[in-house]
Amino acid sequence: MMNFVIVKKAFKQTIPVLMGYLVLGCAFGMLLVDSGYPIYYALIMSVFIYAGSMQFLTISLLMAHYSLFNTFIMTLMVNARHLVYGISMLKKFEKVKYLKPYMIFSLSDETYSLLVNNNSKNKYELFLICLFDHIYWIIGSLIGACISNFITFNSSGLDFSMTALFIVIVINQIKSNKNHEATIVGFLVSIIALIIFGRDNFVIMSLVTIILILVIEKKRLDNKYE
Repeated sequence: MMNFVIVKKAFKQTIPVLMGYLVLGCAFGMLLVDSGYPIYYALIMSVFIYAGSMQFLTISLLMAHYSLFNTFIMTLMVNARHLVYGISMLKKFEKVKYLKPYMIFSLSDETYSLLVNNNSKNKYELFLICLFDHIYWIIGSLIGACISNFITFNSSGLDFSMTALFIVIVINQIKSNKNHEATIVGFLVSIIALIIFGRDNFVIMSLVTIILILVIEKKRLDNKYE
């Protein structure tokens, strides 16, 4: 059952994301309107796409008149990491029932980093974390879109902002978690892939390798975290 205690607990966990998403969402809204698109585009994209870095890239795709196929391939490449997110969340999302479709849709990088080490058995707490983060992004986007005509916006370095926010949250999760097995494996796989395949190809190869490890180790991990 959902109650004020659950709402408060979920909200407190999402405060770091609130700070980041209001700023980054605002930047997205400003950039979108500055590119010549109406304010309601910011609302529609943030409600139905909700993909952070992909939303910024979508502005360029719209302006370049990319084909649907090329847009699909680009989106798949940019968001390929969500394959890993989905597999690692199978157990946690097993009993959320009717809430599962939305929670899968709203599993952003930052939301994933909050959920992955959350040991709560309350499905509403997990759901609210997803919902709050999504709301923060929508509000930030709308604020940015509405004030874009009054503020000059410089997007230099913006591409690193999402990465920086994710890194900060991950570091906090590492500090609060005594088991660093996943962190070490992910780090080693990424370094090895970078050395072997180079910086242009290591991300995809790292993701493929991590997915294979998760599939192979699924039974052991299920038993370990039950």
